[in-house]
Amino acid sequence: MKRRDFLKTGAMAGVGAGITILNFPVFGKNAPSNKIVIGVMGVNSRGNWVAQVASKLPGAEIGFICDVEDGAVQKGLKAVSTQARKPEVIKDIRELLARKDVDSIMIAAPDHWHAPAAIMACAAGKHVYVEKPLSHNPQEGEWLIDASRKYNRPVQMGNQRRSWPNMQQAAKEVLEEGIIGRVYYARGWYANDRKPIGTGKKVAVPATLDWDLWQGPAPHTDYLDNIVHYNWHWRWVWGTGEACNNGTHEIDCMRWFMGVEYPIKVTSSGGRFAYSGDDWETPDTQSITFEFEGNRAITWEGRSCNPYKLEGSGRGFAVFGENGALYCDGGDSYRVLDNKGKVVKEVKQNTTANQESTNVVSPAGEFLDAVHINNWLQNIRGQAKLNSEITEGHKSVLLCQLGNISQRTGDILHTDSKNGHILQNEEAAQLWGRSYEGGWQPKV
Repeated sequence: MKRRDFLKTGAMAGVGAGITILNFPVFGKNAPSNKIVIGVMGVNSRGNWVAQVASKLPGAEIGFICDVEDGAVQKGLKAVSTQARKPEVIKDIRELLARKDVDSIMIAAPDHWHAPAAIMACAAGKHVYVEKPLSHNPQEGEWLIDASRKYNRPVQMGNQRRSWPNMQQAAKEVLEEGIIGRVYYARGWYANDRKPIGTGKKVAVPATLDWDLWQGPAPHTDYLDNIVHYNWHWRWVWGTGEACNNGTHEIDCMRWFMGVEYPIKVTSSGGRFAYSGDDWETPDTQSITFEFEGNRAITWEGRSCNPYKLEGSGRGFAVFGENGALYCDGGDSYRVLDNKGKVVKEVKQNTTANQESTNVVSPAGEFLDAVHINNWLQNIRGQAKLNSEITEGHKSVLLCQLGNISQRTGDILHTDSKNGHILQNEEAAQLWGRSYEGGWQPKV
């Protein structure tokens, strides 16, 4: 989608309004008063995409590219090559955060970097956009909330559906208008066709990669040839599995549409079922159930290595109520059915939104990603509230993390309905946090 189309779309109305006068001091000493200078951390895949999308929005400029691998850096520079200014490259996030001429940070590095980098960015006075999952473990999520409050830095998480106009409308119809009556159950799913990752070999670190800095806060290990750039997702030391990688989106929507916060019981089953004998540690097949007070529950099913679609889509969710159900195919469309299965309402997404449910870079397409990023930019300008403020993001990511903890321990988890903390299970509680490489412990 071209930039001029953004400005014609109703969902983006107001993007250009009031943009020349801001309601806050811009930190960038070289920035015009109407420009937000952004540094993007991690630009090989998702970060490359969000940098490209953000660079096309009015009043935003990608001033800095931060990545530890030379090939990724070049991809990042190419992604924003149409903007007037060529970004400066800084490999170490600590050096980038020390710069006074950067206003805000977008974090799309591997999962183990999300919260530590965001906490440092808050302390440095930067505005923060962090891709999902916002943390590697529940403790980091709580630390990031503390940092956001301590340094008065609102943080937006990249669960883009919170900004999609039809999803906002659907949530209102379910929660406020009672279109399907009292909701008591939701079911979500994600399917893909991922292949085995093999067994990594210990080889010399490529000259193009700073392996120590790539690992950063995670306990350091020898370099293996099957980790960078993507397969770290399936190793617990760096990744969080499919539940946090893609489940975050549907689980967040289900929690949102049901009006629930923290569970009272979590159960997970599954494992590395589709293949065996490789380095993949997280489940490739997983079913998680969350129970909440008031006789309500959410179930999520993830199949990383079998692309069979449910309800005609590789991802999506359905919410069930006393008077019917609401179904979403993973995009910004939905339909409402009564208890006889008759469709009583159907809303389709904007035709400019290009949806690919299993696209690992951008399942939603440029338009819908831009809506969420623009909400963050408008918040920086003092013109909008965040649609996915960090506290709400944490509650949803925590569900995914609790599902993984249940899976790793093999236990049914009983949790505190006030904060999600694990009750009376010392082994599971040990996975609430993690150990860090010396000198990298996050500090709030």
